Parts: sequence; C-alpha cells; structure tokens
Amino acid sequence: MYLNILTLPLLGFISGILLGRIFGKGTGFIATFLTGISCSISLLSFLNIVNTGNIYILTLTDWILINDLLIHWSFRFDTLTCVMLMVVTFISTLVHLYSTEYMEHDPHFPRFMSYLSLFTFFMIILVIGNNFLQMFIGWEGVGVSSYLLINFWFTRIQANKAAIKAMLVNRVGDFFLLLAMFLLYTHFYSLDYDITFTLTPLALNIKSFFFSLNNEFLSFIGNFNFNIKYTIIDSICLFLFLGAMGKSAQIGLHTWLPDAMEGPTPVSALIHAATMVTAGVFLVIRCSYIFENSEAVLFFITFIGSLTAFFAATTGLFQNDMKKVIAYSTCSQLGYMIFACGLSSYEVGIFHLSNHAFFKALLFLGAGSVIHAMSDEQDMRKMGGLKNLLPFTYSIMLIGSLALIGFPFLAGFYSKDIILEIAASTYTNIGQFAYTLGLLAAFCTAFYSTRLLYLVFLSNPNGNKITTLNAHEGTYKMTSPLIILSILSIIIGYLTKDLFIGFGTDFWGSAIYINSLNYSMLEIEFLPLFYKLLPLVLTITGVYTAFLIYTYYNNNWMLLRTSNKKFNSIYTFFNKKWYFDRLYNQFIVYPVLIDSYYYIYQNIDRGIIEKSGPYTLSESIYNSIINDIQDKPLLNQINIALFIFFTFIIYLILGNNVIDLLIVIYFLITAYNIVKQNII
Repeated sequence: MYLNILTLPLLGFISGILLGRIFGKGTGFIATFLTGISCSISLLSFLNIVNTGNIYILTLTDWILINDLLIHWSFRFDTLTCVMLMVVTFISTLVHLYSTEYMEHDPHFPRFMSYLSLFTFFMIILVIGNNFLQMFIGWEGVGVSSYLLINFWFTRIQANKAAIKAMLVNRVGDFFLLLAMFLLYTHFYSLDYDITFTLTPLALNIKSFFFSLNNEFLSFIGNFNFNIKYTIIDSICLFLFLGAMGKSAQIGLHTWLPDAMEGPTPVSALIHAATMVTAGVFLVIRCSYIFENSEAVLFFITFIGSLTAFFAATTGLFQNDMKKVIAYSTCSQLGYMIFACGLSSYEVGIFHLSNHAFFKALLFLGAGSVIHAMSDEQDMRKMGGLKNLLPFTYSIMLIGSLALIGFPFLAGFYSKDIILEIAASTYTNIGQFAYTLGLLAAFCTAFYSTRLLYLVFLSNPNGNKITTLNAHEGTYKMTSPLIILSILSIIIGYLTKDLFIGFGTDFWGSAIYINSLNYSMLEIEFLPLFYKLLPLVLTITGVYTAFLIYTYYNNNWMLLRTSNKKFNSIYTFFNKKWYFDRLYNQFIVYPVLIDSYYYIYQNIDRGIIEKSGPYTLSESIYNSIINDIQDKPLLNQINIALFIFFTFIIYLILGNNVIDLLIVIYFLITAYNIVKQNII
C-alpha cells in the first residue's frame, strides 16, 4: 500500500508523456485521479502511524555495494514523513484539478500535467527516502522538474532565463549538500539516516579542518557560556544548511524564487506551497539529530532565517507584480520556519510549514483566478474594482491574506505567533534579534497583504475597460480547490495545534530530536503578556496603515515618491530587491563570463585544445596526404592507399568500438576519394 503513494504519480507522468497525444485533455483527468488516490493512501498511512506509533521501513533491494558503502532502496514512513506526504499529495491533487481548467486551452496541456506529476513523484522520493543518497535523488529531481515547469512556455526568453537561474542558484546549494554527504561517508561509512544519527555523538571530539570561528565573538553575540569546540559535526551541519538555503530560498540564494513566477500560476502554487521550497526546511528537521550537536550552526541558522524573514517582507512592500508579492511572502515565511529550527523548535517549524502550505496555495490559486479573469494581466496597478466583478475570488483572497498575516484564530496565527514567542523566551541576544526582525516582518507582511487586496479589489478600476468588464469567475474545477483551501486555511491551525506542538505531545516520537537544554515550549507559558500581544498589535497597525495610505493619501504617497529624493531612494532600494541581482550580475556573473571568454574559450578551448588536439592533427594529416599526392608519382599514391587499407584491416582485428569504426570508415572513404581524383 505504501509504495502506491510513490508509484501512482509516476504512472501519471508516464501516461501523459507517452500517451498524451492519444488521451488529449483526458490526461488531466488521469493525472488528477492518480494523484488523488496517492493522497488518499497518504491519509490512511498517516492515520495508521498516528494510531499505532510505529515506524515502517520498507527495503526493496540493495542498490550500491562498494567496499564499506551499502545503500539500500528503502523508504521510511514515520510521523514526519506522513505529515509531509499529506501536505505534498493533498496540495498537488488540488493543483492538478485547478490546472485542468486553467491550462486547458494550452496546446501542450498533456505535457504540463505530466510535469506536475513528475514534480510530485520526486518530492515524494525526497520525503520518504531512508538515506541521504535517495533523498538527494529526489532533491535533484525536484530541481529538474522545477526547470521544466518554470520553462514550460519555452518560447518566452524571460522563462528561459528564470529556469536557468533557478538551476544555477540551486547548484550552489547542491554542491554544499554533496560536501556534507562526503563528510558523512568518510566519518561514518554510511549514508543511512539511522546509522549516521546514532553515530553523531561519537564524532563530537573530531576537530573540523574546514573552518574555525572566534569563541569570544560567539559567546558575546549568542550568550554561550561555555567553550565551543568546532568539530566535524559543525562542518557537516554547516554544509547541510547551506544546501537547504538554496532550495528554501534563504537570503543570498533566494534570487531564483521571484523569477520562478515566469511559469504558469499552478506551478507557482505547487513550488511555493508544498514542494521545492519546503525541501530545505524538511532537510533541517529530518537532520535534527545532527543539528542539535552544533550550537554554532544553530546560531547561524537563526541569524539567516530571521534576516531572510525581514529582507523578503521589506522587499514585498513595493512590488507591483501580484505573483511576486506573494512569492516574497513565501520567502519571508520560510525565514520564520528556518529560524524556528535554529531555535531548536523543529516541531513548530513543521507546524508552520503545514499551515503555510494551505493558505499559500490558496493565495497563489486565487491570484491565478484574478490573472485568468484579467486576460493574463499581473500588474496590480492595472487592476482595481474587482470586488464586485469577482466576489468569490475576493473572499478567498481575503481569507488567505488574513491567514498569512496571522489574524487571530486563522491558520497562520497559531504557528507564526508561537515562533515569535519562542524567540522572545530564549533570552539570548540571537533570540531577541530574531524576535525583533520577526516583528518587523509581521508588520511588513500585514502592510503588503492589505496593499495587494486594495490595489486589486478595492481601488478604482485602472485596467483595460473591455478586459475588466469581461472578468468572470472560473468553473467548479477552479473554484472547488479554492473552497477546500479556504476552509482549511481557517481551521487547520486549530485542529492540529495540540497534536503537533501541544505541551507533552508524543506525536513526533523519534522523528524529531531536541536537546533538553534547548527545549523552549515550557518557557513561553511564562512569557509576559506584552511580548505575546505585540505581534498582533503590529499586524493590525500594518493593516490600518496600508489601508489609510492607499485610501485617503494615495496622491500624497505618489507625490512623496517623486519629490522626496531620500524617500525615493528607499523606495527604489526595496523595489529593486536590495540590489541583490545587480550586485550578483556586476561582481560575479559578468566578470565570470568575460574571464571565461578570454581565458577559457580563447586560450584553452580555441587555443591549447585545438592546437594540440584532433583539429590540428587531422589538418596536418590532410595536408601531408595532399602534398604527397600532388608532389610524388603514382607509386607513392598507391602506397598511401595500401597504408590506409592495412590500417583499416588492423583496426578490424583489434578494434571493438562501433562509433570509432564508423569514424574510420568515413576517413577511409574520404582519403580514397582524394587519391582517386588525383590519380584520374
């Protein structure tokens, strides 16, 4: 039964790729049906494991056996796996159903549905793999699938650029993940989860040769009152997290995420809600047994996560593309999940991940309904007045936005506020740093969410008259997923709070490990009320500020942008995404391209390789033959032909490569023609 969770999406991909021309639009029904069955089996496995408390490990066969390295094809089903499976397969099923109408007029519809199923298949492999190598197959698979989906409209140059950018940026993270796997094997002689997690405490005294930090500096910043020894575990944890930074779009490796909006909107919903961006968070949570033994890396994770939450929230303030605003909200929420893990609250991180999946899928699919109704227009400045034309879409976008900002008793409220309370209750400098940036991010999130609602639905119409008047709601294929997601965005946090993070819950069992010294869920019960209410106050303030500015002071706001140079520079800084793309292009991309052309291409490829390689060799042989034919008598020409003939006979006796044989035959025919022409 458990293997069907994996095989059904693969079957959907194969049927769409091989038989898509035969099935046509029926490919959408097949892919949706198979993914839905996979979701149903995931639900049954979740209920089974919750009720029994068991962990199931299915070993199919041996895969790699080289000296001490033994890798099995095995799959792990525990509570963490089942929660992720429920999120992935459920969101994927709804996205499949939504896409059957959203993409039905696309001539390559079967290929699109096949890619969605392939994306789901690789994400399931990533989640259920029982060793790092199997996980890495899924890790690379979702990267390839994201490239195919982002570049689905491959005739658009921006889609090409965005897909290549996503691949290249993620290669940086993948490189560090491979380094972590190499270190795990060289020290533990295994890549199996259970073995590496069990042996981790034995490596705490092995010194790291990759990096060393200043103990006094970290002691001052993080309030660590003991000497930190930098071991090989610190190196492994650092490389694991750097790998996770690429997939989960943390600051520095985040630039691919907003550009991924060039793909169809259902792709954005699947990437941002349930698959690719959650892979990094899942990796950190899965490796909690390793990370809990590295205080320095936990400090670094908290720092990067909180900085990402703040950076992405401020960048989303002044974006004008509807999908990019929601994309930066994803990046910001991933920052919350990451710094929750850095504070050793892994169960809170996965709790926020599961809640976020539902309201983020709701927001993206709701945005897709708006874009679909507005003839593919994504600029919010060209919308407005859609509340009466698209009342259903407005309702679900309102629910999704309220859940995102953490409005009381919606999904985001239960998880995001807990993260901020844990940061405040750690009573360390890094905890207070994360709490402060988390508060500022909460304010910015409320501001840009309200701004989005106002510009799209509440402001005066600013778009094309014919397009606006023709705006309409989708059919049941588009609306039914939105209804389901809106209901879950309201109740899912309340339903799962006690199960996932309730005090004393044993739901996670051995899937997550937390050092008793780092456990913070008890301290939040004694946190002053001021710290608990401050996020809500800032959220309401952000909503009120945005509504006030865009309702009553919109003209003054525009005048301030054009007349005040200081404010305009701040606006430009946030609108241009903190100039990350410009810095990367100016100091990394362009210098590398220029140096590659002058040093590698001209001097090595066109220089050393061609002058000492087959091109020069073949040219000299050709010239030698031509000179012999032109300058020497007929006897030498016959000798040359005989030499070529006996060379061919020797090759037939000794050679065994078909491709080389074809090359030799082509060369002999050419030489024979040359000789023949000159003899005649």
